[in-house]
Amino acid sequence: MYSEEIEKLIKYAVIDGKVSSKERRILLRKAAELGIAKDEFEMVLDARIYEVNNQNKNIQKSFSGYKKQPVKSNKCPNCQAVIDSYSTTCSYCNHSIVGRASNSSIQHLFLLLTKAESKRRQSSGSFLSSLGNFYAKALTLGPNKIDREKMEIISSFPIPTTKADILEFISLAYPKAKQAGNCLTRYADKNKLHNEFALVWKNKCRQIIIKAKFSMKDDPETLNEVLYYAKKLGID
Repeated sequence: MYSEEIEKLIKYAVIDGKVSSKERRILLRKAAELGIAKDEFEMVLDARIYEVNNQNKNIQKSFSGYKKQPVKSNKCPNCQAVIDSYSTTCSYCNHSIVGRASNSSIQHLFLLLTKAESKRRQSSGSFLSSLGNFYAKALTLGPNKIDREKMEIISSFPIPTTKADILEFISLAYPKAKQAGNCLTRYADKNKLHNEFALVWKNKCRQIIIKAKFSMKDDPETLNEVLYYAKKLGID
């Protein structure tokens, strides 16, 4: 609809289904530079946000047993200025925001994955389950029901919002996002499932990296750490 440049910026901003006030200001400034009417652009932007959230609506049902931790404050603890939830430093006094409660951390994700994995152990003694897994493997139908559920949990898990959570998530997800084996062995039985999960982990890392590129321009130190993992994972 618009130029490739601003379409890319919109994609980066709405990837998690919400746009901070800072991101909205950046987008509106760029739209004005390109001669796009403010009312028209805001209507399109809100529609894109709605589309992303609507696409994730059914997936989010996977989190019925997960309760988000509320963010305690959106104020800088140093100067009390109102700041965006994705800011890692205060734009008014440059204070590092490290003590804010997280909306979602990788520990919560691991708990959800462990809960899903427990279903496998509960059903492992079932004859029908064993028979189904046997035929799925024999016919190379891909991940079984439990593995698909775990992949869905990873894909739909909220992007972390604090500096500590972002860096922790990227560092712990990195080894899971790396492909195992080479061109000859990556499809071997010992590597195949890991590599199917690696694609899902890598895509989640890509979402975080895209959001960080857009939201952390005022925190080059943290952004450089994120980009370090982006380079190792081959994410532009």
